[in-house]
Amino acid sequence: MEDMFSPLIEVENLRREINRHNQLYYVQDNPEISDAQYDTLIRRLKELEEAHPELVTPDSPTQRVGAEPLKAFGIVNHPYPLLSLANAFSDTELEAWYQRVKKLLGNIPFQIDCEPKMDGLAVALTYRNGKFATGATRGDGFQGENITRNLRTIHSIPLNAEPNAPPVFEVRGEVYLSKNGFAKLNRERADKGLPLFANPRNAAAGSLRQLDPSVTAERPLDIFIYALGYSEDSLLPDSHWQILDYFSKIGFRINPLNRLVNTLEEAKEYYRQMAANRASLPYEADGVVFKVDSVSLQHRLGDVGREPRWAIAYKFPAEQVMTRLKKIGISVGRTGTLNPFAVLEPVNVGGVVVKQAALHNEDDILRKDIREGDTVIIQRAGEVIPEVVAPVLSKRNPESKPFRMEESLFNPNLNRPACPVCGGEIYRPAGEAMHYCANVSCPAQFERQLEHFVSRGAMDIRGIGESLSVILAQQGLVKNVSDLYYLTTADLLQLPRMGEKSADNIIDAIADSKTRPLDRVIFGLGVRHVGNETATLLSRHYGNIWALAKTGLGELQTIPDIGDKIASSIVAYFSEEKNVAVIHRLEEAGVRLTSDQKPVNKNMPFSGMEFVVTGKLESFSREEAQEKIRSLGGTAKDNVTKATNYLVVGADAGSKLTKARSMGVKELSEREFINMLEQS
Repeated sequence: MEDMFSPLIEVENLRREINRHNQLYYVQDNPEISDAQYDTLIRRLKELEEAHPELVTPDSPTQRVGAEPLKAFGIVNHPYPLLSLANAFSDTELEAWYQRVKKLLGNIPFQIDCEPKMDGLAVALTYRNGKFATGATRGDGFQGENITRNLRTIHSIPLNAEPNAPPVFEVRGEVYLSKNGFAKLNRERADKGLPLFANPRNAAAGSLRQLDPSVTAERPLDIFIYALGYSEDSLLPDSHWQILDYFSKIGFRINPLNRLVNTLEEAKEYYRQMAANRASLPYEADGVVFKVDSVSLQHRLGDVGREPRWAIAYKFPAEQVMTRLKKIGISVGRTGTLNPFAVLEPVNVGGVVVKQAALHNEDDILRKDIREGDTVIIQRAGEVIPEVVAPVLSKRNPESKPFRMEESLFNPNLNRPACPVCGGEIYRPAGEAMHYCANVSCPAQFERQLEHFVSRGAMDIRGIGESLSVILAQQGLVKNVSDLYYLTTADLLQLPRMGEKSADNIIDAIADSKTRPLDRVIFGLGVRHVGNETATLLSRHYGNIWALAKTGLGELQTIPDIGDKIASSIVAYFSEEKNVAVIHRLEEAGVRLTSDQKPVNKNMPFSGMEFVVTGKLESFSREEAQEKIRSLGGTAKDNVTKATNYLVVGADAGSKLTKARSMGVKELSEREFINMLEQS
């Protein structure tokens, strides 16, 4: 009987497992394991095949790329294989690649191209006689899916090349969804009751694999070109860097973060910078690609199996992992929202041990079908808030039950669902996704409200953070936000571990906060549905807090961007006598409740106009530009929409400019914008 742990059996098991995950990832866009776990399987198979070369077969996953193309789209043959890259996971592995290349080249010096490794879908774009002719996916590296019609919907792909472009050429790029685009797409799918995408890569792939191009056109896809596939023009430079520069000049989108370096140490430093700054990137990136710059040296190095010898992907630490969801807990927010969260088996995600993750609301949990006891995929969203992406259904306990908020909050002593903090009744307003605690005196609500009031975006009272907010509330020193302005140093010295200097600094910070602008006060009050932007709009429209407090529902509904939900919430807030009493005490304490700005009226120069500012301006910051717009009665937004009248364009403008042009929004240079200001 053959040993069950023989290399042959392990190799065959690994191949079956990898092929199954290839099908789930590349074809069905529904992965069951994280990228890091997939990489581990591939690495183990390669180790076995290197130790036992007699076991290597042509159909091994190490000898091919991706999975078979979907025949529904038609097949495109790649003139040159569109291969994937070998991976490095440490400086040692990167150094080993570099030394192998040096040895194969006989120590010929070479430069290295450094590029962010986008988390999207690789495509090949062929142009004939200046026209975009064919677009295909990677497929198995030799044949891909013909998705030309879908790719034509992406505005950053030129349909016509410049007149001096080669007669026939192919460029290769990565189609992706930005972080904002991905979030927007999932919000829209949630509103329609559709399953959510697990990550931007799956969303991009799913968007390109639509049989109806009009569906693709509705999704905010973008592309960076990262290589030349082939060209009939033999006069192109022998430098990958210069080739990309050439294609940039004739209309293709090249990643501005690409760098050309001369040494391995410079390459390592680039990787460290990208890894440190990945959270600030507008798209998901899972590593850095390093390439030998000389095209002739690339040809000399050639390929091995499914991978070119002249390039390698140095992956970032895994950001998406699996763990067990032990329990779904419920916390209480500052407006009484009952917020579900996942209590997890502790797991390391990108160097941080994660024990809890966001779950949003009951509807989101049910859409994703997340249950207590599930093995789940979690990820760090924006490097800060971990979230549960999806359950791994193949690992589910068949006896598990769907989550229900009211069942989870059922209190047997009260014989009803109840707030987990105060025992108050819970309710869910019609048309809303959240459940609420009905008890306005709920201690948890006020602790969160106090924390919000002192936060940087509101009254910015330095020295009072989350911990001290809780202590002040629990000790009874602050029962509503106006009590802050009546605290004394002696009051604070009663608190544990509070020194006299710290107490004096906090009292000074409280006094300093009295001069904050009116919009910060309105935001700090925590009126439901009133965020920073709405608070600014209300401050400019009314000019003082009492004018806002006395306004009626009808008048509020006439203000642009104030919908029924926001208007009703504002009226309800100022109808509550306790809230009005708090504002009176703030006024008595000297908190500024009027605006220096004149109230907006229909005769102001920018009244009724909506602006978006993008790029770097020389004369003032983006915030200063937005302030000037608002001071003249205009609205300053962060995102381009159909309602946008003008896009103010500074240096290094990005996707907002592309979107504005696709929608026909009028562009203003900085000089033109200044002229508008001067003439107003």
